[in-house]
Amino acid sequence: MRSLIAAALTLWLAAPSAAQEIVSAYTDIDADITCSTFAAAAEGEGDWSNMVCAGYRGYPVVVHYGDLRESVFYGFPPDGDLAPAWESFSGFNRTGPRIEWRIERHDGRETPFATIHRWFVADGEGGPDTEVLVVEKVGQIHGREGCVVGYVVASGNPDANGKARRIADGQARDFACGDQPTIDAGSVPLPEFVHDRP
Repeated sequence: MRSLIAAALTLWLAAPSAAQEIVSAYTDIDADITCSTFAAAAEGEGDWSNMVCAGYRGYPVVVHYGDLRESVFYGFPPDGDLAPAWESFSGFNRTGPRIEWRIERHDGRETPFATIHRWFVADGEGGPDTEVLVVEKVGQIHGREGCVVGYVVASGNPDANGKARRIADGQARDFACGDQPTIDAGSVPLPEFVHDRP
């Protein structure tokens, strides 16, 4: 009898982990279709704008643009603050149109916990852009904390997408914003990055 109870308990304890899986979904950013500008430079104020874009199933994407550089926040930003931090590269840069969301499925619920987004960073000398996969923690509606978790230089780095997914899946959910992000540079140095946190 004890052996039957022990076996049943083992199966019961194992069930939640068996029901959990991590999958990817993809969304696209199109400034003219999926985004709305909520602030922009007036005449004489330079070239900057802030947009909120549609993300995965109600999770917004907040894009800040200024001086040919971008900073992006994925998910729900802190209350009353649509610019919680400027996280970008020092060199001129732009993001690609497609975002990969890493999603945890558990008991019929789907929670996006990380994003992987390709950036193109100019070298400042007229050479080819350095491509970087930036892994970010998604701001949840209850926690509202999101930030860069890791950088994977895609240029000259085999299996860059797989490496980015492993960083996302292994670190994003428990990552404390303010800690040092993981860097996987491969054969091409990671461009200098900026974290201007409040």
